Amino acid sequence: MEKSNETNGYLDSAQAGPAAGPGAPGTAAGRARRCAGFLRRQALVLLTVSGVLAGAGLGAALRGLSLSRTQVTYLAFPGEMLLRMLRMIILPLVVCSLVSGAASLDASSLGRLGGIAVAYFGLTTLSASGLAVALAFIIKPGSGAQTLQSSDLGLEDSGPPPVPKETVDSFLDLASGRRQLSDYATDYKVVTHNSSSGNVTHEKIPKGTEIEGMNILGLVLFALVLGVALKKLGSEGEDLIRFFNSLNEATMVLVSWIMWYVPVGIMFLVGSKIVEIKDIIVLVTSLGKYIFASILGHVIHGGIVLPLIYFVFTRKNPFRFLLGLLAPFATAFATCSSSATLPSMMKCIEENNGVDKRISRFILPIGATVNMDGAAIFQCVAAVFIAQLNNVELNAGQIFTILVTATASSVGAAGVPAGGVLTIAIILEAIGLPTHDLSLILAVDWIVDRTTTVVNVEGDALGAGILHHLNQKAMKKGEQELAEVKVEAIPNCKSEEETSPLVTHQNPAGPVASAPELESKESVL
Repeated sequence: MEKSNETNGYLDSAQAGPAAGPGAPGTAAGRARRCAGFLRRQALVLLTVSGVLAGAGLGAALRGLSLSRTQVTYLAFPGEMLLRMLRMIILPLVVCSLVSGAASLDASSLGRLGGIAVAYFGLTTLSASGLAVALAFIIKPGSGAQTLQSSDLGLEDSGPPPVPKETVDSFLDLASGRRQLSDYATDYKVVTHNSSSGNVTHEKIPKGTEIEGMNILGLVLFALVLGVALKKLGSEGEDLIRFFNSLNEATMVLVSWIMWYVPVGIMFLVGSKIVEIKDIIVLVTSLGKYIFASILGHVIHGGIVLPLIYFVFTRKNPFRFLLGLLAPFATAFATCSSSATLPSMMKCIEENNGVDKRISRFILPIGATVNMDGAAIFQCVAAVFIAQLNNVELNAGQIFTILVTATASSVGAAGVPAGGVLTIAIILEAIGLPTHDLSLILAVDWIVDRTTTVVNVEGDALGAGILHHLNQKAMKKGEQELAEVKVEAIPNCKSEEETSPLVTHQNPAGPVASAPELESKESVL
């Protein structure tokens, strides 16, 4: 006990009251130092959240000035610069992180982690779709809104709805081998045929067109295959693997620099969007039940279902894990883009939550492309909403089609603002509903898309945390088995023949020859 008092002399002196130093933890200076350290560590999070709040206040203050379209464009320019910087960094970040991540894992680990990730993504997306359909039937967002027209919302410039597309062509667009760095989509050419009897028939022929955007799904698949191929090359591929590792680290340095501009860009993004909407009150009151059903589904799935899944697998507090990701969540809320949030998510999940880089840089780019829980929720709610608008009673087969189609169409959905609206047309075509009511969904998408993106990136982050925990558990189990093997290799005095041949045994005729003697014998030989 006396030794403990001597070694902990600083603690004893700190408890001595007046004799404590000015920087002791219990003093005002110590509390100020801890507070300053907390503010320094959480500066980026506080600035990002403050940027969202400041943007809302800026937009509310400027709404009364009746700014022109040109002035609103100038107001949104700093935010547009943020989006362009984040999109600039996506290509090297996704390719380098996946190549280095796939090359750093052996074949067994890659297959095991990939299988767990696919099962997790499928389970969470399917549960999100089921939750959304149940909420839509309970709340009935389409009841009472049958007479609503898009012109009543004052959003004439929201753009035309997507062109109706065959379901088969929509899925072929996702899996088409012709998709490279640019995105590929199916368009239609109508050909008129005149028969000999005078009948006129119209044939809709699909044709491929290149659309604006980046094919993230194609990049993910290419990077994974390239990483596995470099791993198979062995020593010949080590130089290229080191190149991708170095480029990945340099990309993360650029991400850390861009993150300090995020609060400024977010403020102008939110402010310009609030100024752009003509009548928010009419918009919310007309489609309030649809907005409420979608956001409630996001709250339940993101606040209860996903944390519960994380707790079941890890037995850890999920909200403590999510607390270290406030900055990516604020970025997702402001930008409405899972791809744009990817750099921030990688940085924070590695530095704040200690997730292994091999896990985060392997699973997060895949999750940003494949895992779309929030999008599945709002797509299912929108499909039931449009069915209720058209007084269509959905049967069990159509409900099952909605669940399967929403889960499948979320794979490869564009991680950009309003990207999920384009996939709603797939669901509507699958259950035989018209697509002309999609303009109503586009009118309020800027509200729903914010919580949609937050739930999307939250599912990716919790999936990375689960994989990190399972990987650590497997590594500890392997070390324990290795330790047991070493213990079993101790010589047995009763039976020397049963022990490992690598263990040196004592010669019964005398001591074992020393190392110098063995070396001299070898030199003579």
